Amino acid sequence: MERFIPGPDTERQYRDTLGAFATGITVVTVTGPDGPVGMTANSFASVSLNPPLVLWSPARASGRFEAMTGADRFAIHVLGAQDQELATRFACSGLDFTGLETETTEGAPPLLAQGWIARFLCRRVAHHDGGDHAIVVGLVEEAARRSGPPLVFASGNYGAFTPQQKRRADI
Repeated sequence: MERFIPGPDTERQYRDTLGAFATGITVVTVTGPDGPVGMTANSFASVSLNPPLVLWSPARASGRFEAMTGADRFAIHVLGAQDQELATRFACSGLDFTGLETETTEGAPPLLAQGWIARFLCRRVAHHDGGDHAIVVGLVEEAARRSGPPLVFASGNYGAFTPQQKRRADI
């Protein structure tokens, strides 16, 4: 076991320790001042069922931060196990939508037509300071899902989820 106090000198250790928590991977899309913008994020969570609220947290250091936090509407695409290429694409550059089929509606962010197992179209209702990130809360206006296993991220690696037992129907 390794113990440490999180701080500037232990930032890598802290990041690696956070990586022990497996998360799903999303691509968040908005319409920026110059067109569509996307960002890979694993900081997605449900906040409330009633009303239907979700959150995600873009990094302030990102060149896409202003577009992401300034948009009134955004879409969160939960990626499937086969969609690692999409995660990598939007982790590196959020401006390259070349070759991607998108659905566009007046006033809505670009919606990826493929490469997701769940999708949430949201209206931003709050934006909070979160240190070197922001916390963006959205009211879910529409949701969609497809069957398939999720893309998972843990300890700096992508992978797939393998269930150990069948889900109980009453959960």
